Amino acid sequence: MHRPLASALARADVRLYRLVRASAKPPASEIIGRFSRLGEHAGLWLALGAAGALLDAPDRRARWRRGAMVVAATYAANTAIKAVFRRPRPVLDGLPALVPTPSALSFPSAHASSSFAAARAYAGLLPVGPLYATAAAMAASRVYLGVHYPSDIAAGALLGLAMGSVAR
Repeated sequence: MHRPLASALARADVRLYRLVRASAKPPASEIIGRFSRLGEHAGLWLALGAAGALLDAPDRRARWRRGAMVVAATYAANTAIKAVFRRPRPVLDGLPALVPTPSALSFPSAHASSSFAAARAYAGLLPVGPLYATAAAMAASRVYLGVHYPSDIAAGALLGLAMGSVAR
């Protein structure tokens, strides 16, 4: 990428991060933190897939299993990508992270990738509006809570959509 363009994008990323993170105030930050914890290690989405595979009509169970496998594979791929890029999480004066994280690495967001993989994989099994709204809220919560830059979220969402397409 051309150096001035990369610098401009990095500055915009930090500005948007500051704007979103600075808006975090209790009690909303506590509620959003609890919601965000549901996405740790793709837990919400894997539980949803397991429930669908166990409880839905027999002719739909294979789609649920395939979707859950894609969510798990997305989480694993995201973890590998983080190890390659090794981007540290945001650390800005006066804007501490509001939740603990399982690693110090930020790019791409596993919450975003697993959420959008699930939304794409489970589309057709559940209404798409609530799926994508939940995925977007889960992803956005990570910037609000101060643990990801917006570009981490965008990259995670793109990875998740691409991986989720495999299940369809």
